[in-house]
Amino acid sequence: MWLPLIGILIGIILGMTLPINIPTAYSSYMSIAVLAALDSVFGGIRASLDRKFESDVFISGFFGNAILAAGLAYIGDRLDVPIYLCAIFVFGYRLFNNFAQIRRHFLGLLRKKSYVQEKPDK
Repeated sequence: MWLPLIGILIGIILGMTLPINIPTAYSSYMSIAVLAALDSVFGGIRASLDRKFESDVFISGFFGNAILAAGLAYIGDRLDVPIYLCAIFVFGYRLFNNFAQIRRHFLGLLRKKSYVQEKPDK
């Protein structure tokens, strides 16, 4: 469960300290790829909490979603159609949905813990 969170923290630290500049022409591709990758990370955390995590599904989804999203953005650029908006909508929806499920999981644990503490012993 902690491995995805540690990976996110390492990525944030490296991203903030290393001098990596992405050209403006690629910024839309990169932003969509990052959104897709975050969707996979939150999906992995959710699957881990549900005890259904499979590393091969996570890794293939992580890279597959990022490549698919960047590919959609590229095709949309070539066709002069904003297809990337579809990827933003879908991955954004899934990201918030996974976050909501993770939040509900932890709230359920807190409620159960407080119920056990408040319950009088007979």
